[in-house]
Amino acid sequence: MEIFKLVHVTVTVILLACFAYRFFYIPVSLLMKKKTKPETAAQNRYAILICARNEEKVIADLIGSIKSQTYDAGLLSVFVIADNCEDMTADVARAAGASVYERFNTQLVGKGYALDELVKHISRDYPNRYDGYFVFDADNILDPDYIEKMNLTFSEGCEIVTGYRNSKNYGDNWISAGYSLWFMHSSRFLNQARSLLGLSCNVSGTGFLFSQSILDKTNGWQFHTLTEDFEFTIHHILNGEKVGFCLDAVLYDEQPVKFRQSWHQRTRWAKGYLQVFGRYCSSLFRGAARGNFSCFDLGIDTISSVILTAASVTFSIALFIIMLVNGESVLSMLQTAGRAIICMYLAQFIMAIFTTVSEWNKIRASSSKKLIYTLTFPIFMFTYIPVSLSALFAKAEWKPIEHRVSASTLGDSFNARSARGKKRAEIKGQP
Repeated sequence: MEIFKLVHVTVTVILLACFAYRFFYIPVSLLMKKKTKPETAAQNRYAILICARNEEKVIADLIGSIKSQTYDAGLLSVFVIADNCEDMTADVARAAGASVYERFNTQLVGKGYALDELVKHISRDYPNRYDGYFVFDADNILDPDYIEKMNLTFSEGCEIVTGYRNSKNYGDNWISAGYSLWFMHSSRFLNQARSLLGLSCNVSGTGFLFSQSILDKTNGWQFHTLTEDFEFTIHHILNGEKVGFCLDAVLYDEQPVKFRQSWHQRTRWAKGYLQVFGRYCSSLFRGAARGNFSCFDLGIDTISSVILTAASVTFSIALFIIMLVNGESVLSMLQTAGRAIICMYLAQFIMAIFTTVSEWNKIRASSSKKLIYTLTFPIFMFTYIPVSLSALFAKAEWKPIEHRVSASTLGDSFNARSARGKKRAEIKGQP
């Protein structure tokens, strides 16, 4: 039993140590001043890549927000790949002004395969036309100056840039708020701090930009794990690239509200992290050993997200059973477990408070919901424990999530900003 206790303590200490340095990121992101960007930048030509499966309810809103950008519309081309759609996604996207390709392949399923086919179509039909490529999901909405802000960072020499991920439906329930708070925390206190310290940031699902040079180096989109975004990040960091971050480029996406949907999605993510770990762990360790802190930083994301969490929980359960068999006091064990749970809850609650306070004006929910969901955020994060355990054994696969939240739910202030952005674009002489 003493060996189990020692192993359990060791795993717990390693898990805490893996995250301890990230507390340093909080004062960095709050106190360290970012470099002032120039007012003008190169006018690059961009292709907008949208993978959509049965997204007829929301895709026109995304295309509309792209058409309303302050950036020169003549330099933007919107491409949609309607992937195994059974609805009117392709027709709706065409009517909204996008160039649409349709894909029907039930063997190679997932966003990575759809992206690869889309960039191949573009390379064939529009060779050497674009300087860079934006990737969005069909449920996204962009702030009117999103592309203008991203272009400023891109023009500074960043070959890959990611933006700030906000939420369309933060206030729906504790699940959507849990997702939203985590993505806002990642943007504000992880990617922003990494950017300020000159480290590489992490691409998170949607709302990122990469250059033609990046596409050429990989000969298309060659990332097909269940977390193709994270694999994309790791691959390019290992090959000497640095992912930049633009805090001022704000994107809104829709979060799941049903626990079953959330469970399936996060199990897929956890399984994807395991795939990336299996494929890149040795390279990340070698990079970290050579002093590449970004390899260490994102390697921790890979390991701690599933493996260390599952190991810690497994040893905790095993230790509890052994102590019970050896006649240890149940009350004593429950008190120990209770203290551990309270400590974990408080740590997550503090993170939620920091994020809610610092991002208060960006959160689209009532004040009461903002406060209530700081209390439920630790519970949402606790659900990652069974998700991580499930991912070790479950067969996870990509499944579409139905999106219903339209741009109108963002409120009058957002729509007014979009109108101002469109007017500003017209003043610049755009169509």
